[in-house]
Amino acid sequence: MPVVYINRVATAVPPYDVHDAFRRFAQSTLHLASPRQARLFERMADKSGIEHRFSCLTPSNRPEGDHFDAGGFYARSDFPDTATRMEQYERHAPELAQAAVDRLHLGADRDRITHLIVTSCTGFSAPGLDLDLIARCELPTTVERTVIGFMGCYAAINALKLAYHIVRSEAAARVLVVNLELCTLHLKETADLEQMLSFLLFADGCAASLVSAEPSGIALDSFHAMLVPDTRELITWNIRDAGFDMVLSGRVPAVIQDGLRQSGERILAGAPATSIDLWAVHPGGRTVLDAVERAFALAPTALAASRDVLRRYGNMSSATVMFVIEKLMRSRARGRSGCAMSFGPGVVAETMLFRTGA
Repeated sequence: MPVVYINRVATAVPPYDVHDAFRRFAQSTLHLASPRQARLFERMADKSGIEHRFSCLTPSNRPEGDHFDAGGFYARSDFPDTATRMEQYERHAPELAQAAVDRLHLGADRDRITHLIVTSCTGFSAPGLDLDLIARCELPTTVERTVIGFMGCYAAINALKLAYHIVRSEAAARVLVVNLELCTLHLKETADLEQMLSFLLFADGCAASLVSAEPSGIALDSFHAMLVPDTRELITWNIRDAGFDMVLSGRVPAVIQDGLRQSGERILAGAPATSIDLWAVHPGGRTVLDAVERAFALAPTALAASRDVLRRYGNMSSATVMFVIEKLMRSRARGRSGCAMSFGPGVVAETMLFRTGA
């Protein structure tokens, strides 16, 4: 069977940095309910490891006022329903996805694309993003399409796993993988501190990658899924009348740490953690990265790429781990072994072993 490679990865984010505006909005909202909670939010925001997050929505110059964003999408006491949020997804998602695919510089390769895999958990429509990309990026109309929906932050690893199996069964296949999330369309008006802290993490972003048997980029070796029993209520993502409702329990980092300690040998195919040179860990938050670092007894610098992506972009759900992989690929490290992993509803860790060219 052919060796399968991620040949290239490209990324894109919307133009509007909303992180500071959100902090001002959240602090003003919490202050009305409890000044103590507002102060606690600020302390935790300072420790989040996040400096920038991008959105398809333009932030207001005065987010502590009547509107969080300049367009009035989030007006206090009048947040939009799910239909209105999906209209924004249908408007902005294709443009951002095209921007990421364009940065792959496919050129003549676009005519050789055989498969398209799209992951997203923040919006749905039909005809959807897959057909939008075929038209916008001038892909062959014969492309075989798969949409992986509502799997959350670990969906990119599942998409790579599917691409891996496609190429192993069809050596001439060239698979375009697109991970697109507009997380900021699901902000809720709440005075609950834990929920507001979860909104502090999430942002919009897109990654596009090309997977084939062409021997360039990083080689994909194996995949492993880890489901932690009795944890399904800790990360949930449900469609409701006023958008998609996220629950992200503060227990998640400890659960991930314990799960990785128990399953680490299987995840690393029996090798010690010290044999892994490159770690592409989904930055679900600073405490999640801390948990992975402790679980594998990693050096403080091991997750530098993940922490940098968290700092610059926040958590973009399924797209985020691909931002980390793209950063590691840009380092052009040769002859290195690597491990990628993402976490999401279940609680599940989806993991992947890879290696760079000699």
